[in-house]
Amino acid sequence: MGGQKFEYDESGSTFFYFVLSFLALILVPATFYYWPRKRKEDPAKQAELCQCPNCIQKQIIIEQSEPYKKVKNFFIMLAIISGWVLLGFLAAKVSQFDYEMSNFDPYEILGLPPGATQGEIKRSYRKQSLILHPDKETGDEKAFMKLTKAYQALTDDEARRNWEKYGNPDGPGAMSFGIALPSWIVEKENSVWVLGLYALVFMVALPTAVGTWWYRSIRFSGEQVLLDTTQMYFYFCHKTPSMPLKRALMILAASCEFDRRHNSEIIERITDNEEVPMLLRELPNLGEKNKEQPLCRPYSIKARALLHAHLMRMRLPEETLEVDRRYIVSRCPNLIVEMVNCVNQLIALAYARRIPRLPTIGTIENCMKLSPMIVQGLWDYKSALLQLPYITEDHLKYFTNRKKHIKSLLQLAQLSGEERRQVLRFLNDKQYDDVMKVLSNMPYIHFQVNTEVIDDENSTVVTAGAIVTVTVLLRRTNMKELFGDTTVKEKALKEDEEGGGDIAEKGENDKNNKTDKNDKKDVYKRPVWMKQKKGTAKKVKKPAAKQQVKPAATPAVVPNNDKPKENKEPKKKDEEGGEESEDGSSDESGSHSDGSGEESRDKSSAPDDDDDQWDKFQKRLQKRERLEGRSKSSHPVHCPYFPLGTGYRSPSEGFRLEDNVKNSHGMQVFSRFFHR
Repeated sequence: MGGQKFEYDESGSTFFYFVLSFLALILVPATFYYWPRKRKEDPAKQAELCQCPNCIQKQIIIEQSEPYKKVKNFFIMLAIISGWVLLGFLAAKVSQFDYEMSNFDPYEILGLPPGATQGEIKRSYRKQSLILHPDKETGDEKAFMKLTKAYQALTDDEARRNWEKYGNPDGPGAMSFGIALPSWIVEKENSVWVLGLYALVFMVALPTAVGTWWYRSIRFSGEQVLLDTTQMYFYFCHKTPSMPLKRALMILAASCEFDRRHNSEIIERITDNEEVPMLLRELPNLGEKNKEQPLCRPYSIKARALLHAHLMRMRLPEETLEVDRRYIVSRCPNLIVEMVNCVNQLIALAYARRIPRLPTIGTIENCMKLSPMIVQGLWDYKSALLQLPYITEDHLKYFTNRKKHIKSLLQLAQLSGEERRQVLRFLNDKQYDDVMKVLSNMPYIHFQVNTEVIDDENSTVVTAGAIVTVTVLLRRTNMKELFGDTTVKEKALKEDEEGGGDIAEKGENDKNNKTDKNDKKDVYKRPVWMKQKKGTAKKVKKPAAKQQVKPAATPAVVPNNDKPKENKEPKKKDEEGGEESEDGSSDESGSHSDGSGEESRDKSSAPDDDDDQWDKFQKRLQKRERLEGRSKSSHPVHCPYFPLGTGYRSPSEGFRLEDNVKNSHGMQVFSRFFHR
């Protein structure tokens, strides 16, 4: 290692390499992610959007929420362009350093062709030395040293051999490793400033930044909800196991996100002393006289009043309460998700006997109802037709006549075009087009429910004490496919009369009705010509009728209940002393023949069952390998009273469903199914 040495880069070439690499490492991803791009509007998608006044006003508010967006984009573009200009300058400078260091050609320096004679070399040296000598006005010390070195390499035999062999007139040089730092950093007079800079960065700035980030982040949960809010949700949900809807709304309004002491974004105005009491007088059943903490605090009462006003679609002062309403409503979806998670955890703790009281299923259902209510700006008892644009309470009378009694969006979608236009005759053509755009994008949910006992030989057999896994698959389509389709029936329930459609229960009941019909068809009927004996005929007939039911038409639990009866029946017959008749023998022969047929079918379907089980096993492995997390996907929904974009996250994501239900109609369907 004697020929190697470390040296600081006094010329600056190595340091430029470091700066060039570091700058390129930052500029390339920054340009890709942060370069302002103008969003290209798709005319086809733009034509599908609703153009009602409320939607237009909402779009204006969203654009005005970022007043400095153009200035911000200008400075971002300026910074990125400046970085690329600096990168190009450094690249040019580094390339110049490389050319000077790697290209030492004495003939080129003297301006002579290769193979020039000694006389030509001396004449060229004298001519250029008169110009480049440092004592002359046109002198250049570095150029003169290079000229002298080139002259020696061509006139001195030893220097010439070194140049031809090593590329350097001085012979093989020592290998040096340059450090990509300028030499002024370690100079004696600058040592105090360098140490001070290191201390400032690593002992003051870095710990301060990390500590500030840490103490801010530990205040929030994974849903970006304050931990104080989560603790309050746990307390009230445990205190009130059976929580009414208005109680859940009251707890939501008491979230710490709406308190100035916990959230610096909250603005407390002097005008609130006049406007909030006026608003309270217009809202019935607000519960402002509740004395529970923090439900009785001023910020909680104000937030509750704004939420009630939002659900009643009241007009508020634009510069004060309307701004507060938009902020509070925009924070509600994440808070509702956290509330649902709290109730879900309390239910798990209650089943584990960690807490004494089990929250009712109505509590979690009421918490989930808050999300579509907040997004659509409607109470749950209001008609679902009010989600459509231009339709108010005064227009609901047009949906009821002698022939039609339309209470839900599903019923409206199933009408023919002429009937629907006749019902909506109070709208002009443009308004009618907007209504049809919104109605066609409303969700139509398909349910598929599977129950199984995982890791069991027969996963469809449910025994006492078995852990049953219920898999719910939701498939979301649009109501456009139902236009004019009257084949889909909607069961008339109380919730449907209030404006929702129970699609899930309809599908389940249809399946149950089909299975009941199949059961009646498949039950073995005794021929008329077979006579029954008194006393014993009934005993023989009852198990035989049950045995004839096909497994495909009945739930998988039936064989488990029938086996003991088959085993006990022969004992009863033996005890009665051979009173069996030909009927009994014929029944037995029929049952044995059916049993043999079933065994043959089971053997033939065994490979298919193995393949199905293997596919299920692979799917379970894939699910286990996935990281725990919630889907961030969302669906567009018509919500002109919700201040954010057209999509939002639903509390149903907390149950890890395959798809998310994104408006009040679909959320009511899921809530009812979960309740069942």
